[in-house]
Amino acid sequence: MSVEKVVVIGSGPAGLTACIYAARADLQPLCFEGFNAGGLIPGGQLMFTTDVENYPGFPDGITGPLMMKAFRDQAERFSTRYIREDVRSVNFTKRPFTIRSDNEEVQAHAVIIATGARANWLNLENEQRLAKTGGGVSACAVCDGAMPAFRNQELVVIGGGDSAVEEGTFLTKFASKVYLIHRRDELRASKAMQERFFKFVEEGKMEPVWDSVVVDVLGDKSITGVRLKNVKTNEERDLPCKGMFLGIGHTPNTELFKDFLDTDDTGYIKLPHPPSTHTNVAGVFAAGDVADHVYRQAITASGSGCMAALDAERWLAAQGLE
Repeated sequence: MSVEKVVVIGSGPAGLTACIYAARADLQPLCFEGFNAGGLIPGGQLMFTTDVENYPGFPDGITGPLMMKAFRDQAERFSTRYIREDVRSVNFTKRPFTIRSDNEEVQAHAVIIATGARANWLNLENEQRLAKTGGGVSACAVCDGAMPAFRNQELVVIGGGDSAVEEGTFLTKFASKVYLIHRRDELRASKAMQERFFKFVEEGKMEPVWDSVVVDVLGDKSITGVRLKNVKTNEERDLPCKGMFLGIGHTPNTELFKDFLDTDDTGYIKLPHPPSTHTNVAGVFAAGDVADHVYRQAITASGSGCMAALDAERWLAAQGLE
């Protein structure tokens, strides 16, 4: 079995940028672009995004799928090879490393992990449908909140932690009002974020909806409201809105690697010496949302994919394996 110089696992902005840089460095990268593990598809989370308006170079915006096709085509132009299968297991205990999918077993001197993180959803049927069709349901306020459809409209954010409060306060720049829906009667957010939230409440820009969960998302082509259930009284009511944003966290796609790589309490891969993308295993690198619980943007993922490819190139050169 021949040994690949570098294998990239994942085909979102981080993975494909890593492929572009690795290919231009003549490392002949092989990319496991995935198939459907964890509900993701080749191209990553952007494949579920109808409009990308904050990535430089696209003044008129671009759809997520078109953007990821351009990424993939560019990487392929420089001779990146693809396997459209999900990785099922890895072995990082000895070099060369082993990566296995359903039908392939590959060995590699270096591995770049770019498997991303999946947003946590309520898993309601209409929520998923409207999220996929651009109907006003999103898991990223920073990505989508400035879109014309949300301006001067009443919006809802689900959650009670720092992420939800941050999403909600960001949306106040555009919305006429933001409702924060939380299943408890107090926030889980940090003290600083709570102070920020209640300041906006006093100004009339935000309003908490306590002890409530969303049991249905209303609307056909676009969201018209949410159906709420009070967890204490079981009473239901409809709250009109033109957008719903999930702020209940993300789950990094790191299950395959936890026996080999250090992760934090929430599962994100630790990078011991930032800004380096080296993990605790020499020759294994991590890029994008799989190691980033703060920014989670396409452009930051792309940047870290570039960094991972450069780190891998230098590490391979130091090992005499370039």
